[in-house]
Amino acid sequence: MTTALLTHADALGHVTPPGHPEQVARLEHVLHALEGMDLMRVTAPMAAEDDLLRVHPESYLEMLRLNAPSEGFAELDPDTFLSPGSVEAAWRGAGAATRAVDLVAGGEATNAFSAMRPPGHHAETETPMGFCLLGNAALAARHALDHHGMGRVAVVDFDVHHGNGTQDILWDEPNALFVSSHQMPLWPGTGKPDETGAYGNVMNVPLAPGTDGARMREVYTGEVFPRLRAFAPEMIVVSAGFDAHLADPLAHLEWSEADFAWLTQELCGLADAICGGRLVSVLEGGYDLEALARSARAHVSELKEAAG
Repeated sequence: MTTALLTHADALGHVTPPGHPEQVARLEHVLHALEGMDLMRVTAPMAAEDDLLRVHPESYLEMLRLNAPSEGFAELDPDTFLSPGSVEAAWRGAGAATRAVDLVAGGEATNAFSAMRPPGHHAETETPMGFCLLGNAALAARHALDHHGMGRVAVVDFDVHHGNGTQDILWDEPNALFVSSHQMPLWPGTGKPDETGAYGNVMNVPLAPGTDGARMREVYTGEVFPRLRAFAPEMIVVSAGFDAHLADPLAHLEWSEADFAWLTQELCGLADAICGGRLVSVLEGGYDLEALARSARAHVSELKEAAG
């Protein structure tokens, strides 16, 4: 079997104002780092409207479309902007997530990585925020449940910022387990341990500033992995943010590429033991360009190793 890589040039059309950390160069660096790897390269499709409606109401999707400018930028909040190409980029990102689920669920790939932007895990049901427009990871989970008839899907988010959007969308979904490790205190301020979802289906694991890879491994081994095994998902969706890296300018965790590789290897091992290796990963944060590139390559290398 193989690892699928989903991307599209439209993701480069989401342009942010000068100096914004979520910049076009992020994806350019990731794709350059993945050049030469033996992957199933798949063109990301536009998301289907009925898929998007699994996670966002029509009024929200229409708001994004109406606010997209013909030139320059439209500010949705102080962090989140639309440019003329942003709607196409976001719709392609969502389409990449659902197509990745299709490939893995259908047995065409063992696992998959969506290399798209803008990221998605801060986008709530009706609120764009934190650089994010559409809830790609939550959409992948809902697509696996609703379209492919899976009984249980887990979403694991190791981005340094809490995935408040994914949590919001999946809060009352009993068949989805959302697990987030994140620095606390840190924006957006959500993700406390007592936020457990409507059905006990949310697990938040706050990490103190300065948490290194050794402590991360202890926490995942002692807390996160047992919860995943007990839930026994039929697919694991990963929100792969690489801003927990010690070089990242937006936070203060101290992970390395080796830590992301270890975490990916362990998640793939769990997927192999629990759900036939079925794992879909979507790119989230990571704002030091070189650290992002090295970490993404380490992540995809472990996906490829697991796929055999």
